[in-house]
Amino acid sequence: MARTYQHLGVYSDWFDAANKAHKLYPVPPPGKETQERLREMLGFHFEEERPRAVKVERRWERDGLLGEEVSWSVGYGPRTVAWVLKPEGAKEPLPGVLALHDHGGFKYYGKEKIADGPDETHLMLQPFREEYYGGRAFANALAKEGFVVLVSDTFLWGSRKFPLETIAETDANARELLSSWDEENPTAEMIARYNSIAAQHEHLVEKYCHLLGTTLAGVVSYEDRVAVNYLRSRKDVQSDAIGCIGLSGGGARSALLQATCEYIRAAVIVGMMNTFEQTLDHNVVTHTWMVLPWGWARYGDWSDIAACRAPSPLMVQYDIDDSLFTPEGMRAADRRIRAHYRRVGAPKNYVGEFYPGGHKFDLEMQASAFAWLKKQLGSVSVSS
Repeated sequence: MARTYQHLGVYSDWFDAANKAHKLYPVPPPGKETQERLREMLGFHFEEERPRAVKVERRWERDGLLGEEVSWSVGYGPRTVAWVLKPEGAKEPLPGVLALHDHGGFKYYGKEKIADGPDETHLMLQPFREEYYGGRAFANALAKEGFVVLVSDTFLWGSRKFPLETIAETDANARELLSSWDEENPTAEMIARYNSIAAQHEHLVEKYCHLLGTTLAGVVSYEDRVAVNYLRSRKDVQSDAIGCIGLSGGGARSALLQATCEYIRAAVIVGMMNTFEQTLDHNVVTHTWMVLPWGWARYGDWSDIAACRAPSPLMVQYDIDDSLFTPEGMRAADRRIRAHYRRVGAPKNYVGEFYPGGHKFDLEMQASAFAWLKKQLGSVSVSS
């Protein structure tokens, strides 16, 4: 009996028709062929993927960490602003980790959601961190474990967000907000309204991606590869010991970076793993275009993207009660990834962990992920 999809109603048989036109979600083996196909589908890669005109904007010391604010150009749009965090007292190069900020329906800020920088953190970010990150800036906690941590804004967030006046060209709500907008000192209400408007604007951006022969997933993963190359260029970083980690949209970025960047030696994906089949009829409305790269369903599943560089070490943390996914979808994704790692003879290189509770990267999960990264990337003692 054909399945009925609540979102599709009388069009529920559309799935079967699509599956006849092109078999959906085949199982591509890990390896170069799948990686190259993915990069082609994402539609935004270059021979040279390095930051341009890098500047160190300022430095600071805070709570046992040394910080730098750096900026660079990715070749289009406003400059990317990033923070580099590392422990005081480091005498030799350390492993490097990209801490990838989430989507969160919160585009006004990027790196600030997961890291403390040189300025005071906006008060409205504390409840956000309480809900999703155990109440702390996890990037700073990770740096204290003996890593050089890079936290960079990516396309559509923070320093890389679309200005309200640009969005206002196509959005009446943005035009109305613009009349009272204070760019230098926006209120929490203004920021919340910007985030709501930016959520709808993402659909327009994806349309432009299609017109430009790319995808939002492709643009974001390109910018994250640029960040990897910045981190590798630093003399205080072990260039052969680079990892990445992120929750939710940051987990999506981690999956895409693991898949498209040969320099990533270990990746942690938190709260962003499901099968495409189980995504049908479940939270499609709230999922970002980053996890729905156009056309990939004809060649594989989201879980195949995460595993396509097997045996490269991979950890995926699942929240059992995560409302963004189904339990069946998370378990199916875990089985599919495990099968890929068994296929290449490295079953121990994949770790899948299941935690009770909703969508989050809490302190228990952070402790496990940090310890795993130290095991994969090595650790360097830091004097106090």
